[in-house]
Amino acid sequence: MVYRLLKLGHPRRVAHFLKNLAPGVFLQELCAKPGAIGAVCPSSPYLARRMAGQVPEGDGLVVELGGGTGAVTRALLERGVPPDRLVVIELSGGFVQRLRDRFPDIRVIHGSAADLSLLLPQGEKIRAIVSSLPLCSLPAPISRAILDQWRMLLNDDGVAVQFTYNLRRPGWRDFLRAEEIASTIVWANLPPANISTFSFKTHKLGPPAP
Repeated sequence: MVYRLLKLGHPRRVAHFLKNLAPGVFLQELCAKPGAIGAVCPSSPYLARRMAGQVPEGDGLVVELGGGTGAVTRALLERGVPPDRLVVIELSGGFVQRLRDRFPDIRVIHGSAADLSLLLPQGEKIRAIVSSLPLCSLPAPISRAILDQWRMLLNDDGVAVQFTYNLRRPGWRDFLRAEEIASTIVWANLPPANISTFSFKTHKLGPPAP
């Protein structure tokens, strides 16, 4: 359907035309894995800057989940996050390769955010987790596993930043044992997105909720 809308002819010609463009990479991944991509276009630079602006000052790693085409990655670097303190987790092999080519000084790890504690260096302090994952469209058990990783890894000073296109309360919030400390709607994004920032400071003790 996307190819018909673009009116560029055969899918192979479309892929060849777009392969070096970030939106083109995004569209190829959307067509190949529609359930793993949460939107019909990449995050806007404005949304990316607003997300990066939620990262607190301090030491510790900044972990980006779902690097995609690199809009948020670039915004985090412009925010002042040192390349050696930024780790990007990406499930799509196509996105991983592009991110590694575009940001050679950053650790880009090919893996699932549900296995985050196994992918990161043991014992490292995490300053922030910045997520562009489509939690609303993922199966509930996977979303819950990802959110449990956040609770387990974030120290008392760390935060999680997540955006969603669901401007009401999304279902995954029922699994999140954290305090929302900031929330803003970015109307300039297409579609509009809600950015929420969470603290796990008072929610670290005890097992996950049944």
